Amino acid sequence: ITQLRLGQRLELECQTDRQSGAFWFRQDKSGTLHFIVFISSLSRPSFEGNQRTSSRFEASKHDTMYRLVVKSFTAQDEGNYFCLVNANQMLYFSHGQPAFLPVTTTVAPTTPRPNIQQGISEKDPFLKTPDSEISIENELNFSCDIVIWAPLAGICLLLLISLAITIVLCQKTRRRRCRCKR
Repeated sequence: ITQLRLGQRLELECQTDRQSGAFWFRQDKSGTLHFIVFISSLSRPSFEGNQRTSSRFEASKHDTMYRLVVKSFTAQDEGNYFCLVNANQMLYFSHGQPAFLPVTTTVAPTTPRPNIQQGISEKDPFLKTPDSEISIENELNFSCDIVIWAPLAGICLLLLISLAITIVLCQKTRRRRCRCKR
């Protein structure tokens, strides 16, 4: 779709060579990621709250094509849409598919205003703008880090607890053996 309209149906597709299921996310204008749906390898969608259906979205799978449909596009649906596939403990993100309503502009009145500032100062907030691709990549890397490091930290904690329990039990058995030999 070259230009979206309010209330229009929007269809997005994600082609993969994996049969492991796919997630759909939307990144809003502020950069926040919103989960939309997980489509299993058996073509079963799970929307937010583990719901099988959604009033705003449709989701389906055909072979290795995962499809997301926004039934009636509104301003709250604007953003970049991403498909995510988890295969062999690796996360694969699609390129963002932008979906925005056209911006309506109004012409401001042309009254001359006095120019108080002669030049651009170093403290001008518009002088330095962050590179949006780098910030998106950092956010996605942070999400990947959490997915990888959280389970590893949990496993390490369980191993540490198991080791402590084993040491305590072994010391109790040694004390009993020592008492019996006397």
